[in-house]
Amino acid sequence: MATKNDSSVSEFILMGLTDQPELQLPLFFLFLLNHTVIVVGNLSLMSLIILNSNLHTPMYFFLFNLSFIDFCYSFVFTPKMLMSFVSEKNIIPFTGCMTQLFFFCFFAHSESWVLTVMAYDRYVAICKPLLYKAIMLPRICCLLMFVSYLIGFASAMVLAGLMIRLNFCNNNIINHYMCDIFPVLRISCSNTYLNELVSTAVVGTAIILCSLIIFISYAMILFNIVHMSSGKGWSKALGTCGSHIITVSFFYGSGLLAYVKPSSAETVGQGKFFSVFYTFLVPMLNPLIYSLRNKDVKVAVKKTIKRITS
Repeated sequence: MATKNDSSVSEFILMGLTDQPELQLPLFFLFLLNHTVIVVGNLSLMSLIILNSNLHTPMYFFLFNLSFIDFCYSFVFTPKMLMSFVSEKNIIPFTGCMTQLFFFCFFAHSESWVLTVMAYDRYVAICKPLLYKAIMLPRICCLLMFVSYLIGFASAMVLAGLMIRLNFCNNNIINHYMCDIFPVLRISCSNTYLNELVSTAVVGTAIILCSLIIFISYAMILFNIVHMSSGKGWSKALGTCGSHIITVSFFYGSGLLAYVKPSSAETVGQGKFFSVFYTFLVPMLNPLIYSLRNKDVKVAVKKTIKRITS
């Protein structure tokens, strides 16, 4: 990905989350703890899935990929975020900024499609249980993940590529803790209409398509659950979907709140606040949600602990 730019600005200053001195140190330790939980939680879940053969199923294959994305995702912006709390000026080179923006878009879009694939997987498991193994073959699961990452990569290339063509004159202060699309667009001295149009189209299309597939999947699941005669069937079906519904709600809910009216000046602080939820809270909660609500994961944890201690 080329990062050649004709503007006079060679580096940016990230303002960070807050400019209040008394909050810097407490926030540093809070987000350091958050990062530790994200790394340990997602690594632990990935390790459990690899080490336990009973978790070698399509559902946990997709969950492994979700944890892998969350693990990588946190390293895109957390180091610069922590630096903003302990340094006078949090400087990031132009190349570093564009690289951060690329990987942020790549992992965010990939996660969105992985969550969509997981909804489809739950639909097949509940609505077509007898055909589940025939439909969710290993090669099909790998293909679905490949397409998810490919869409994420293509989206990131388009969005980052359009950012590179912009010029940045005198203003190099980004009112954010990372190089996000709209905060960077606000300081460009170029015409950003095309960027805003394409960004809205790419992000909007992804949200609409993913939301539509997830909604249809769960509508079909709900329809199937309603026609189940046994209470045990109800409980099992809802149990397998509960964790995914919570994860999707957090991810899309916080994302929509962060990007509502992104070009409006009065919503910059609001967007920065809500972006904390999907960049720091969601990657931390995902392994906890799937661990605490999932019987298979609990059994795998007990087996692994027993194997280590024996």
